[in-house]
Amino acid sequence: MRGNRDFTEGKILGPLLLFVLPVLFALFLQAMYGAVDLLVVGKFAGSEDVSAVSTGSQIMMTVTNLVSSLAMGLTIFLGQKIGEKDHEAGGRIIGSGIVFFLLVGVLLTFVIPLAAPALANVMHAPAEAYDRTVSYIRICGAGSIVIIGYNLIGSIFRGLGDSRTPLVTVFVACVCNIAGDLFLVEGLKMGASGAAVATVFAQLVSVVISLLMIRRKTLPFAFDRKYLRLNGGIIRKIVFLGTPIALQDLLVGISFLVILAIVNGLGLIASAGVGVAEKVCAFIMLVPAAFMQAMSAFVAQNRGAGKIGRAYQGLRYAIGVSVLFGVVMFFLAFFHGDMLSHIFSNDADVIAASADYLKAYAIDCLLTCFLFCFIGFYNGMEYTRFVMIQGIVGAFCVRVPVSFLMSRLEPASLFRIGLATPCSTVLQILLCGLFLLRIRGKKKT
Repeated sequence: MRGNRDFTEGKILGPLLLFVLPVLFALFLQAMYGAVDLLVVGKFAGSEDVSAVSTGSQIMMTVTNLVSSLAMGLTIFLGQKIGEKDHEAGGRIIGSGIVFFLLVGVLLTFVIPLAAPALANVMHAPAEAYDRTVSYIRICGAGSIVIIGYNLIGSIFRGLGDSRTPLVTVFVACVCNIAGDLFLVEGLKMGASGAAVATVFAQLVSVVISLLMIRRKTLPFAFDRKYLRLNGGIIRKIVFLGTPIALQDLLVGISFLVILAIVNGLGLIASAGVGVAEKVCAFIMLVPAAFMQAMSAFVAQNRGAGKIGRAYQGLRYAIGVSVLFGVVMFFLAFFHGDMLSHIFSNDADVIAASADYLKAYAIDCLLTCFLFCFIGFYNGMEYTRFVMIQGIVGAFCVRVPVSFLMSRLEPASLFRIGLATPCSTVLQILLCGLFLLRIRGKKKT
């Protein structure tokens, strides 16, 4: 079981942090290879390409999050079996999951390229960047099966309590993407299309490396080719656990796409500015995102072992550590957003627009430390339907209407539009706190 972590015994904080660190570095590298696209395009191409990568990558991020959230059902299910010491079921869970997500990947590989023009229209892609946006979506969409395989492998290893192997594969993807961007965008002047090709190629290389590593890894259960078939019971359990998470992430992603569409209506500079800000946000939100993933695996194992008290202790530790980093990220984003934005763009107007939007996100840095840990905890406890409900309520009862109302105020301000996100997070934290009181009250009863 080398590299696989058992969270059901011994100390909590130390092992949890040792698990979080590789997840954090993996998310950092994942954000890096996403940010490198915009960084290289921002330095060696025009605002049209920046807008195209911004809009196109947001669409692909929504699709990727949808699939990876559905795969969270596999992570939770597998983690529970590890906690129950039922290792025999592990091979069947992984085999069925691989076949199921392979079929999903094949479907998306055909659907997304065909829908690319419609998606660009829905997103109100600026006229100057429309063709490049369509091209970016088509290329990334054609590589959907690779992107899904890349995220599925990470979900499997996290379910095993192994966060180091996904770190290695993300590092490989990051290096390949940087090299590909420099060659295609700077060298061949392919702009947004070059960034899309580099992203898909990098993840393809990472998947191949992952498969080679799996062959050499000692698993806590037997795995054979005979397990590579659809098992109805296993698929239903994965879908039961993962669908609420995936639906929540999809609708939340759509809410952010709505905000981006609203911003795109304000013009090319606003569109490019928010695109730059979103890439910065991918970094400043890394710690709470890492704890969210770690909590799902930690809590799932302890729930499987019947050790609910350890799960609550893990939640408290996760929130405490996450808040410390949240304060630092708030300071950087609120007071030095222009410096962070300059990393991705040389255009003074785009930098100013991005810094304005980041001030609102800085406030959210302090809030997501609580929200993301709660979400990871509830996912691991199988309260995935509640996670779905609170996410949808926050997105469509607060984030979308507030951003729309703020966009109607004159003069238009990206800071005011961005305030929709922390407003939504406040409501979601209140819902999570009330739900925690409810389930703890039931436990005492």
